[in-house]
Amino acid sequence: MPIRGTVGPMDAVDTAQQAGESVRVDSWIWSVRLTKTRSLAATACRGGHVRVNGDRVKPAHPIRVGDEIRLFHAGRERVVKVRRIIRKRVGAPVAAECYLDNSPPPPPREAVAPAGIRDRGAGRPTKRDRREMERLRGPKGLR
Repeated sequence: MPIRGTVGPMDAVDTAQQAGESVRVDSWIWSVRLTKTRSLAATACRGGHVRVNGDRVKPAHPIRVGDEIRLFHAGRERVVKVRRIIRKRVGAPVAAECYLDNSPPPPPREAVAPAGIRDRGAGRPTKRDRREMERLRGPKGLR
């Protein structure tokens, strides 16, 4: 039996769900922990990295249950379908119940490793190693 006056993590989920309302896409993306901060979510929306049902959206675009959200963030595309609407950030297990993840599997780690990564314990790079790493990374002004 809950103590009177306390609000649990599921209360934020159930309140929004009962009203059948919508919520801002940037707020929802942050609430379900797809981005680290809400400002990162809003920036991704403004940059055209968020699509709702195939359309690029602004941060204030309302989303509802059943919408498909595509988010390109941190070099990876996330495709999620909204199962629940939440307004506040909740714990990771609760947040995972709010969407259905249809994202493609992440690429293998070998394909993601940046050029110039040295083996652990290989010691300090020599002048030759440093020049080779710079050659792989490209000109300094373009990085």
